[in-house]
Amino acid sequence: MSAVFALLAALCNAVYVATQHVASTSSPVRVSGVRLVAYLLRSPLWLFGLAVGIGAFVCQAVALRHGQVSIVQTLLVTELVFGLVLRKLWIGQSIRAAAWAAAALTCAGLGAFVAIDEPQGGVPSPTTRAWVSAVLAWGGAAALMALAARFGSPARRAALYASAAAIIWALEATFIKATVETLSAAGLGATFMRWPIYAVAAGGVAGTVLVQAALHVGPLSVSQPLLTIVDPAVSTILSVWLFQEHYTRSPLSVASSVLAFAVMCAGVLALTKLAPPTMRPLDAS
Repeated sequence: MSAVFALLAALCNAVYVATQHVASTSSPVRVSGVRLVAYLLRSPLWLFGLAVGIGAFVCQAVALRHGQVSIVQTLLVTELVFGLVLRKLWIGQSIRAAAWAAAALTCAGLGAFVAIDEPQGGVPSPTTRAWVSAVLAWGGAAALMALAARFGSPARRAALYASAAAIIWALEATFIKATVETLSAAGLGATFMRWPIYAVAAGGVAGTVLVQAALHVGPLSVSQPLLTIVDPAVSTILSVWLFQEHYTRSPLSVASSVLAFAVMCAGVLALTKLAPPTMRPLDAS
């Protein structure tokens, strides 16, 4: 069930990105600011994309409720593959064969990583000490990256902002998991009496701001791979740090898992470079 909902979340994310982009660029005249917002609020496609985006959040929450953070966040990488399919079937772009090969490589590495990883055990509620140490360490790292991203070349700034955003999204997944665990165990009233639900809201705002900063200051070819790769890597660490999940200690399994993750990362890097640079239908291979 967890894997199914994680893949549904990835599909919804891909649909959300595509619909929002197409709707925002289909205005009959060039508008901006309040006029653009007013136009989008009247656009059925944009509103549909917004609903799908909410659906993605719900699917991710359900997946995290029933599965491990490391597996769910890694499966979300398939958003890139679903996005490529949407570009071909819906937008009508010409996709080069090398891009499809990169998508296949991504799926192969991801599938092997999930099959070999097999986290065991875990606790539903991390200790206060674990929460404090994890949030201070990773939140502090993201903050330092965001500060450092104020200076340097566009590529360097995009890389730092994207890495910071990916760390925040990994933390956000742990907050979501804690929230849905409380909701399931104690009900809606108790959920609003505890801090994780407010951390979900704060993390969502911070992550969105950092993503937009990464997209604004530098090339997508730099920010997108880091947004995709850093999240599952940090999520795997947090699954052990917070939820006390453990993995096989077999050296062969560990080496195979690292290799599979590296193959997935190579596929992501190739896919982000080989996919069409925009979502215009006339983009050619």
